[in-house]
Amino acid sequence: MRFVRGTVRAWAAVLAAVLATAAAAAAAPGPEGGTVDGFAIGYVPAALAEGAEVEASEFSYAWGGADFTARTWERALPGGGFRVELQVLVVRAEALTGPEEVRAFLAEYHERDAREWELEAFDHRGSPGFAGAAEAFWLDEPGVAVEVRDSAGLLGREEVRRTALGIAREA
Repeated sequence: MRFVRGTVRAWAAVLAAVLATAAAAAAAPGPEGGTVDGFAIGYVPAALAEGAEVEASEFSYAWGGADFTARTWERALPGGGFRVELQVLVVRAEALTGPEEVRAFLAEYHERDAREWELEAFDHRGSPGFAGAAEAFWLDEPGVAVEVRDSAGLLGREEVRRTALGIAREA
């Protein structure tokens, strides 16, 4: 009888471990992208997460009174050089007080006409923002905005939104 109880317990432990692993894999948002300036990137499109020809890098810079921290995914091109395919930008500036101010700031930064930039309202986990064909951005809190950008126009609107919704402030 001891043998049976021990075997049942062992199999129960194995089953619990297998189920926990399967549940964790099912709940995972996709390939992880690390963190950038206090934000965890929980999903990166599979097209970028797979393959040795894609490199991720992070750098910081300032422009227009704002501090930027960027994580970019670049693909090596067959003829040489690289193409930026995805960017996640964390922008910090006192002028970023609301979603419309973020929109105006990013329009200037990307050299877009704010009146002609086709964007729709975007809700990032309760934080207001905008999304377009190749970007999604939101005001995380006054002074802090986050943008996800399909720089080469290859990933598509849904992958940009999925990437954006996979970003969360680190605890």
